[in-house]
Amino acid sequence: MDLTQGNLEQKNARAKKMMLWFGIVSIAMMFAGLTSAYVVSKSRPDWLKDFEIPAAFYISTGFIILSSITLFLSKKAISSGQRKMASILLPATLVLGILFVIFQFQGFGEVVKAGYYFTGKESTVTTSFLYAIVFSHVVHVVAGLLVLVVLIYNHFKEKYTPGQMLGLELGATFWHFLDFLWVYLILFFYFFR
Repeated sequence: MDLTQGNLEQKNARAKKMMLWFGIVSIAMMFAGLTSAYVVSKSRPDWLKDFEIPAAFYISTGFIILSSITLFLSKKAISSGQRKMASILLPATLVLGILFVIFQFQGFGEVVKAGYYFTGKESTVTTSFLYAIVFSHVVHVVAGLLVLVVLIYNHFKEKYTPGQMLGLELGATFWHFLDFLWVYLILFFYFFR
């Protein structure tokens, strides 16, 4: 397929999708580097062997998975002309995303309450890595929450119709990527302790 073919709208859509994928690949490479450094650092003598993942991180995993489901269903509702259903599901996605962030910070609180700190002389390399990786993901989720706010705003302005869903598709792709990335990270932390 020739990428120069098509009308201006089709070319614009392809360009936006390409830029999104460049961003996603960049983020994925950053986390690949962080998790690789984590694996290499496990051989250090000061690595915590008995560190437990905070329960709040597992709860937050449920919230972000549910948010991906509600976003998928809202996209499906818009494509089938069910605006009222999407008007419930899109804000529900935002609420679930906010709950994810809240429980991430509760997880940080659990780590500190267990006596492990992220920086300073009381810190460990294990918790410093956990903090750096999880906090980096939370920053991207905050960006995703802003994307969700834009999606909700555009939905209520009736910018998305069954034939015009590019913005929703781009936002959903980014959000689903963040969901997939967190599931990868939680499994990574679980199996590479």
